[in-house]
Amino acid sequence: MNKRALVKKIIAHLTGELALYHKAALSARADATDPQSRAEHKYDTRGLEASYLARGQSRQAAETEQNLEQFEKLVVRAFGPQEAIDLSALVELDGKEGRAFYFIAPAAGGTEVIHEKQEVLVITPQSPLGQQLVGRKQGERLRLAMGGGQHDYRVVSVH
Repeated sequence: MNKRALVKKIIAHLTGELALYHKAALSARADATDPQSRAEHKYDTRGLEASYLARGQSRQAAETEQNLEQFEKLVVRAFGPQEAIDLSALVELDGKEGRAFYFIAPAAGGTEVIHEKQEVLVITPQSPLGQQLVGRKQGERLRLAMGGGQHDYRVVSVH
C-alpha cells in the first residue's frame, strides 16, 4: 500500500471534519447569542446549552487542527521485513475475524479511511491496541485484548 497516499487521505478526512466543526461551532455560537435564546424564566437554559455546545465544537475544531498539523509533519518511513512496528507503520493483522489494517500515527486515533479498497483504522501508540502492537514484528503471533476479550492474531505485514 502507498502510505503517502494514505496519509493524504487521512489529511483530507481531517480537513473535512475540521470544516464541519467550524460550521457547527459558528452555528451554536449564533444560537447562543441570538435574542430569541434569552431566558424567558429561571428554568429556560436554551442560551446556556447553546454556549456549552459552541464551546465543545470549538474544542473539537482545535483538536482536529492539532491532529492535522501532526499529520502534515509526519515523516512516513518504509519498514523492512524484520523491523519492529513503530510510528508511521501500516500493520496488517490476520485473525479469525479476517484481516485488519492499522496505521500507527501520532494523533487522530479512531479515524477510519478506505485506502486501496481496504478499511484502515488509525491508532496511536498510546492506545491499548497501539501499546500491544508497537515493538512487534512481521510474522509474530500475538494474543490481543480487544472488545472485552482475547483474540489471536498474526502480524502479516509491516509497511
